[in-house]
Amino acid sequence: MTSQVSSTTEQADESVLGEQRKPAGAKDVRRLDRVIIRFAGDSGDGMQLTGDRFTSETASFGNDLSTLPNFPAEIRAPAGTLPGVSSFQLHFADHDILTPGDAPNVLVAMNPAALKANVSDLPRGAEVIVNTDEFTKRAMQKVGYGTSPLEDGSLDGYSVHRVPLTTLTVEALKEFELSRKEAERSKNMFALGLLSWMYHRPTEGTEKFLTTKFAKKPAIAAANIAAFRAGWNFGETTEDFAVSYEVAPAQSAFPAGTYRNISGNLALSYGLIAASRQADLPLYLGSYPITPASDILHELSKHKNFGVRTFQAEDEIAGIGAALGAAFGGSLAVTTTSGPGVALKSETIGLAVSLELPLLVIDIQRGGPSTGLPTKTEQADLLQAMYGRNGEAPVPVVAPRTPADCFDAAFEAARIALTYRTPVFLLSDGYLANGSEPWRIPETDELPDLRVRFAQGPNHTLDDGTEVFWPYKRDPGTLARPWAIPGTPGLEHRIGGIEKQDGTGNISYDPANHDFMVRTRQAKIDGIDVPDIEVDDPDGASTLVLGWGSTYGPITAAVRRLRTAGESIAQAHLRHLNPFPSNLGAVLKGYDKVVIPEMNLGQLATLVRAKYLVDAHSYNQVNGMPFKAEQLATALKEAIDG
Repeated sequence: MTSQVSSTTEQADESVLGEQRKPAGAKDVRRLDRVIIRFAGDSGDGMQLTGDRFTSETASFGNDLSTLPNFPAEIRAPAGTLPGVSSFQLHFADHDILTPGDAPNVLVAMNPAALKANVSDLPRGAEVIVNTDEFTKRAMQKVGYGTSPLEDGSLDGYSVHRVPLTTLTVEALKEFELSRKEAERSKNMFALGLLSWMYHRPTEGTEKFLTTKFAKKPAIAAANIAAFRAGWNFGETTEDFAVSYEVAPAQSAFPAGTYRNISGNLALSYGLIAASRQADLPLYLGSYPITPASDILHELSKHKNFGVRTFQAEDEIAGIGAALGAAFGGSLAVTTTSGPGVALKSETIGLAVSLELPLLVIDIQRGGPSTGLPTKTEQADLLQAMYGRNGEAPVPVVAPRTPADCFDAAFEAARIALTYRTPVFLLSDGYLANGSEPWRIPETDELPDLRVRFAQGPNHTLDDGTEVFWPYKRDPGTLARPWAIPGTPGLEHRIGGIEKQDGTGNISYDPANHDFMVRTRQAKIDGIDVPDIEVDDPDGASTLVLGWGSTYGPITAAVRRLRTAGESIAQAHLRHLNPFPSNLGAVLKGYDKVVIPEMNLGQLATLVRAKYLVDAHSYNQVNGMPFKAEQLATALKEAIDG
């Protein structure tokens, strides 16, 4: 955790500084303003753990950072194959950054498959650290290398470091009573030690982590720490690495406060817990495991001390059914899933619309359709969230824009659900869920009060003077119906999916009543109080780029590049997708051109065109990866000039 002050902008050209210094008797040290590193290897090589540890130490050092984990969908893909490559990219800097970076400056490739899968992303001159022990003839042939890329000149444009990581790790651990296979498993820690030396990362946190992680296996803990230290010492002593690098803390990147590194799913989990505490309600999660949402279930299950109950159901339908029952019982109820699970939950979401009970539906979007790309990111569930139910069943939709923003988005979704008595969709995605960045931990007194007033007694007087409870008698300001806890004397009332009579809640087949209830439920959603959209337009531009969700980072980085190059462009980003901010129509009509980048085939653009009759230009990508800043900058420049 670090304390920071003020804010700076991401340097648009993303150039590095070339200042060098060489203390007496030491290797050269070059100071950089930012670095992008990618660790890549088999899914069993521990690349995610390696990247996570490097990220944690970088966060504790005080750099701004952004990460992009990328792993195969198979639980255990065949070793040494391209589909089995797992990678972790980290962008860290001494200034404010927004994305994991377009192209890595450093690639650590643990085998030929990792090299082949990632080398095309490298810029000329990038550093490549390869584990030469894995470049056997069979391993290379498995991924289509006819000759060794380490010998045939294909890597001449890069600075290649040939390091026998496996051999060095086994040699470093020969004093431990481990089999060769067990010793080889620590090669990722050797690589982490080497990179930690190269970039002057702290080491104490990683050693403490390993001691804790393997507390029940002290020999394994000691071996991993030894491998980590051996990697550091190798960098210090080998002649192959003549230069190490410093990236100073981001002293002016953030407002003052206490910070920690956080992933989107973890931030979302904390946001749900904070909302339940501020509402003074127990938190209930009814869920079925599904990538990439399962981490929320895992995290919330650890917090029973905060009144959190988690139920891992036998399927998606049971999960949301239990959550809706908990909402009826007076809990802040949540169900987590991804796109395929939303399809299964749709009938119960419609029931929640009819019952008008608060329920949070957390959709961590992934590539589709069907099973699709379970570990890749996409933004293609927007129309499903808006319309994926039978009948007229409107629900609010909110979307976070960064991993840390998932905390605030969860809190906002809870506010809407509790205030307006409605299910609410929160649309995150795999990029936000697994990515991480620094997050300022808020003080409790900064968070809004979400406490609700449950129905306590009769709320309506009949013509004969009898006082009764009407479950569908609405608040005139919010159109929310009263929330009555089961078992409260005198508040007995019907629930169910059949249409209810306005006020009384009795079953009704009357056409006029149905028309009235449909329009009232729609009016309740349309009337939700959401803030106006803010527009970043310092130069009076004629082109506006409008985004939502996780496109915020790449869009903002692209806009900064264009402005640095002298272009005039405006930017706005939506958190609330249903209802839209009340000023959105006026904002859109104030620009000659509107460009909407999305990781789908134009779903927000379709909604914008239909509602505001604006000829929005859609720029789309559905390859399972987030946009790159350079790619968007090029597309936006074409829109400005077109």
